[in-house]
This record gives sequence, structure tokens and C-alpha cells, in this order.
Amino acid sequence: MNSSPSRTRRTRGLPLKVLLATILLGTGLVAAARQSAPQPQREQLLNGLRVLMLSRPGDQSVLIKLRVHSGAAFDLANKEGLMATLADAMFDKQARDYVSDELGGRVEVTTGYDAINIALAGKASDFDRLLELARNAVMNTQLTPEAFERVRAARVKALREATPAPAETADRAVAARLFGTYPYGRLVAGSPDSVGRIERTDLLLMRERFLHPDNTTLVIVGGFDPKRVMRTLRESFGGWTKSDRAIPSTFRQPDPPDERTLVINQPGASTSEVRLAVRGLPRTDKDAAAAQALASVVRERWFAAMPELKDRAAFVRHDANRGGGLFHMGASLRSPAEAAKALESARAVLRDLQTNTPTAAETENARRAVTASLGQSAADAEGMANSWLDEQTYNSLAATVPEMARTAASLTPADVQRVAARLFTHAPVASVAVGDAAQLRTEIARVGAVEVFGEAAARPEPKPAPQTPPNKPQQPALQLKRP
Repeated sequence: MNSSPSRTRRTRGLPLKVLLATILLGTGLVAAARQSAPQPQREQLLNGLRVLMLSRPGDQSVLIKLRVHSGAAFDLANKEGLMATLADAMFDKQARDYVSDELGGRVEVTTGYDAINIALAGKASDFDRLLELARNAVMNTQLTPEAFERVRAARVKALREATPAPAETADRAVAARLFGTYPYGRLVAGSPDSVGRIERTDLLLMRERFLHPDNTTLVIVGGFDPKRVMRTLRESFGGWTKSDRAIPSTFRQPDPPDERTLVINQPGASTSEVRLAVRGLPRTDKDAAAAQALASVVRERWFAAMPELKDRAAFVRHDANRGGGLFHMGASLRSPAEAAKALESARAVLRDLQTNTPTAAETENARRAVTASLGQSAADAEGMANSWLDEQTYNSLAATVPEMARTAASLTPADVQRVAARLFTHAPVASVAVGDAAQLRTEIARVGAVEVFGEAAARPEPKPAPQTPPNKPQQPALQLKRP
């Protein structure tokens, strides 16, 4: 067989060319996928209000979302629920009924640690009415004495009537255990006592500090004419006064948590709730997506170590906010013995992942789970709007759901293990158990230290100071005389 050297070189070079073409094709597909995602028209008014619009000609519906980029993290001390109460004041019952009953739409206001979100959805023909309601919510928030008393009383009443379930009690307790008085250890909704301490001047202060156009983003998706809408926005929102100063979201970092398991007595509870948590990563951290994949790996390993968890209400999550995150595990168990076993096996999983790399199969399963979850949350108009708003809130494209999904899709086992080392190595762990306190204390004490909520630590009684008998006069001190 005679073959020329040039033919041999071409044959040997073929796999390299194919590989290079494949890489270029893959890169092109990724770029095309990014370009194919709908992108909003971006505008900004002179007062700093950012406007993101996606016009869909022929769409009979419209979605308006306003986000104030400051949330419950700024609640005043001992007045948790302050920003949530301010959000309550944005729409009274009459306005809500008008949207739902007269316009056949919906209005929703939610408060988180990082933002207040306002959503109005309805028919495209009712766009002007919906926009006017959104405008009044942030520019003309009703805080008259009568309106304030009504809103505060309604929130206090709702909080008193909502008896927390054992699972909710455990969630609240582990966050408070981990963060203390740091914002993420406090309740966004507040408690009856904390909301009861709120005064009208507090809401006026919050409105003055945070309800400004340069701290707000407006998103509109649906059937509308962008040129006409921009004219309307300049007329309706143009008079909104820009803030003269920004309030930084910096807080004193919390002290390390008490690592004893906190046991909370829940009389009559049929299950034992357990929670275990460490501090997580901020939403803007480059490893935030990897932390979500890590949560999936931890879940699978925890279930493998304790198979009965598959039949229980068990979870592992990483929740990220602007100033930090929460990596937490939880389960509803049938007995205090199971609760102790769950805590012990959870700690073992975290210790193992500090140094041992997940398998390729574990990482692949985690990638699929995270990308599927993130993909679902960004599939519709609301999801797209939230993603655009996240970019504005966190000032980072990497913090958006699509970018986090793309990051998760390329994770390696080494990436996941590196993040596990970041989160778990020398990290103080907070743990909580809710149920029959007497039984929980006995079982959990077998695997670690325990503190029962409400029980003061035993302290030795102070010894009384020696006293001179009353019938014996005290001897004067000796005095030495010079010779």
C-alpha cells in the first residue's frame, strides 16, 4: 500500500480539526442561545427611574412590576416587619378589589430582605389604569394617621391569628440562632410585638429614605406601544423626586452562633422537627450557583446515610441574599431518636465533603437538578421580569437566574468540593430541634451538647460572706508602737 506523507498528515490532523470545529460550534450555540433570549428595551428617566420594556404586539395582557431595591434588611431594631408594613400601605382594600373585581387582574406586593416587589397584571386595554395604580403605590403611599393605624392593626391581627407550625418555628429558630440580631436572623413579616412597636414616624422615615426613583426599577411586559408608554412614564413618574443620598446595605457581622443544639418544647407535636444551618454565600458571589448544586449533593448523601428521610419532609437548600446566605438542612421526623440520628448524619455529611470530592455522577445529577429548577423559574413573563430586576438589585448579571443556570451547567466535581470547603471548614453550625423537649434532650445529648429553650443554666448559689457574731465585739486591729 502506498500512501504519501501529505495524505498521512491530513489523516492524522483530521481529529484535531473536528475537535476544534466542535468547540467553535459549541461556543456559537451558547452565544446564539444567549442572543435568542428576549432582551428588554432599556430606558432611564431624568430622575433615575430605570425602565425595562418588552413589547409583544398582539398580546392581550400586560405585566407591570416595580421593585424598590431595599427590603426588610433595613428594618429598625426591635421593629421587625417595618418594611413589610410600609408595603401593606401601598394598596388599600378598595384598590385591590378594583383590580381583581373590576379589571379582572391581580395585584401582589411582597417584601424580602433585599427588596419590595409590586406586581400588577391584567388586560392590555387596562394598561393606563394599572400604571396609575403602580404610580400611586410608590409616589403617594397613604400614611395618614388613620391609614397607618388601620394598616398596623391589620398586620398585628394577622400575625396573632397565624399560629406557626412546628416546621415554621424550627425555621425561625435556626435563622435566629445562626445570625442573632443580624438582619437575616429577623422575621421579614415581624411579630405581633415588633409590629406593635412601629410608629407612624417610622414609616415616614422609611418612605423618605427608600421610596425614590433612583432606588426603583420598573418592568413592563406585554401588549403596548413603547413610544406611547415612554411619553406616559415621563408625565406620570417624571415628577418623582430623586434621592439626595444612598443608604448603604452594610451591617455589623453577627457573632458566631452557639453550637449546642437548641431544643424547643412543642407540647402535643406529633413529629420532631430538626434544622441544621451554616452561613452561606451572597447572591453576587461567583460560587452562588455552585452552592445550590452543593445543596443537591448534600441532600443525596444525607438520604443515602439515612434512607428513612426519603419518606419524611426533608430538604437541603442554599438561600442567597445581598449580604450573605443560609445553607440549611431540615426534616420532619417521627421520633426524637430519629431527630438525633438525622442531626448526627447531617454533620457527618458536611465533614466528609470538606475534603472529599463528589463523584462525577453526583455532580451531574446536581447540575441537572439546579438547571431544571432555575430554568422553570425563568420560563414565563414573570420569570423574565424577575431576572431583569435581579440584575438591577444586585448590580450583577451573574446574579440573574439564566446566568446562574449556565454557571451550574458547567460545574465540575472539583468546583463543588471547593465550595463545600468554603462553607463547611471551621464553620460554626447552628442546630435546632422542635418537639417533646424531655425526649429530645435525652436523645440528642447522646450525640452532642444540648440547650433547652427557656431553661436557665444552673448556677452555684453564692456563698454568704462571713459575719461577726452579734454578741462578740469585733477586736480592734493591732497597732505597733515604735520603741
